[in-house]
Amino acid sequence: MNQKLEDLSRKSLWGAEELTELVIAPATLHVDYPALASAIRSLTHGETDEVALMATLACEIHHADDRFDWTGFYRVTEPEVLKIGPYQGGHGCLVIPFARGVCGAAARTGQTQLVPDVDAFPGHIACASSTRSELVIPVFGPAGRLLGVLDIDSNQPDAFTQDDADQLQRILDDTFGRD
Repeated sequence: MNQKLEDLSRKSLWGAEELTELVIAPATLHVDYPALASAIRSLTHGETDEVALMATLACEIHHADDRFDWTGFYRVTEPEVLKIGPYQGGHGCLVIPFARGVCGAAARTGQTQLVPDVDAFPGHIACASSTRSELVIPVFGPAGRLLGVLDIDSNQPDAFTQDDADQLQRILDDTFGRD
């Protein structure tokens, strides 16, 4: 244990072990989805450009919760191909075929992928070695056209819930005008 923690533990009611856990434990916010949805509606009102909408959502969602280590969109740019779109966090994969990875599975099936352990997902693409869990939601526009996927990675295992998926799906449908 470093000297600073030892000094703090002497001055506190906690022992060094408890203080270490207190200082090192990751902060976890839980998203206030109604407030997030309201902010996104306000910021995107009247905007129709899909890339501008994706950029705004990536930023707002990413900063809404400490669990979100990488937040971004992969856009459908040609048949069966996703290419990186607006995102927040470290570098992502540039191209993902529908046939590979969690993002590809979401695009291929049109279904949300809630993955508590990416190492257990067959064909997972490791764009970042720090990713432990992932939530990928297909993004549909008017007439049910697949625009891409929203990909959220976490460096924490089992970081996402079905409530996260459901709330984010509502925000995506509202923003991109899914019928």
